[in-house]
Amino acid sequence: MLLSVLSWLFGGLLLLVVIVVAGLVLATWWIAAKAERLVPANGKFIEIDGNRIHYVETGEGRPIVFLHGLGAQLHHFRHTLFDRFGPGYHLIALDRPGSGHSLRASGATGRLPEQAQLVRRFIEALGLERPLVVGHSLGGAIVLTLAVEHPETISGIALLAPLTHPETRARQKFDLLYVPSRLLRWIMAYTVAIPVSLKYAEPTMKFIFAPQPVAGDYMIVGGGWLGLRPTHYHATSTDVVAVEQDLGRIEQRYGEIAMPAGILFGTADRVIGIAVHGEPMPDRIKGLDFEAVDGLGHMPQFVEPERVIAFIKRIAERAFTGRTSTQAHNNFTEPLG
Repeated sequence: MLLSVLSWLFGGLLLLVVIVVAGLVLATWWIAAKAERLVPANGKFIEIDGNRIHYVETGEGRPIVFLHGLGAQLHHFRHTLFDRFGPGYHLIALDRPGSGHSLRASGATGRLPEQAQLVRRFIEALGLERPLVVGHSLGGAIVLTLAVEHPETISGIALLAPLTHPETRARQKFDLLYVPSRLLRWIMAYTVAIPVSLKYAEPTMKFIFAPQPVAGDYMIVGGGWLGLRPTHYHATSTDVVAVEQDLGRIEQRYGEIAMPAGILFGTADRVIGIAVHGEPMPDRIKGLDFEAVDGLGHMPQFVEPERVIAFIKRIAERAFTGRTSTQAHNNFTEPLG
């Protein structure tokens, strides 16, 4: 009799688990489908080393490539800076592998040298002649890696609130994303991660934008909905795990950077603190243009786009000095051979 009761209890518990998991999977699918409907792909695609990269470009003239940060996508630049930039520049923003509408290659690690190498290949594939590269947050760490390991590819770097040094406390801010097991990361991406992310989207955005308010149109015009998809969560978690493997080695080489470089950092940034990631940098990169903005948080391109544009143009003038011709660009949409 007891065995029969236990068997029924176990069966009921198993059925309940199946129902809960199925509900999470369906909720994940519904949220992801809504995200792709609200923020569809509207750029071009190019395949590089097994990664399908989504990018947008506008204008003609001196090339500037934009790299977004952790969990973000190209709308962090397209809808904040591109329309205000003015003539004379060829602006290109891409979704990093796994983010936005880009797909990460099977087996890709997300490590900084791997992502920097992909940016180099992207620049070559589009026929860009030594562009200035702008990086925000984690994108800043990738740009610094590019400047250290592939300096011949670019003319200069302009960094917005960049991640520059390893920091144990920084990981604690992203505990829900730090999932070292690839299997567990995949399971979470397609079950619990997206419904939980949706539930906590508002406080998460408030934390990222603080002390400024969240941009009113962020979820659609700013692309925020795209973060609520399993592939995006998986890529973001992969980036969080991967970054600490190389950043310590890369930061030891900052003194090798000889190209024009600039950093714009808000003094009130709660995501990446200026004391650790900004203030030491003028002593690390010779001739660094360092601009600290009092009271500004982690999202300067949304809060003070005109200031950000002026900063980028200032670095661009240094980077492109002596260039006698404006590079004519070719757009490729077919996979590389």
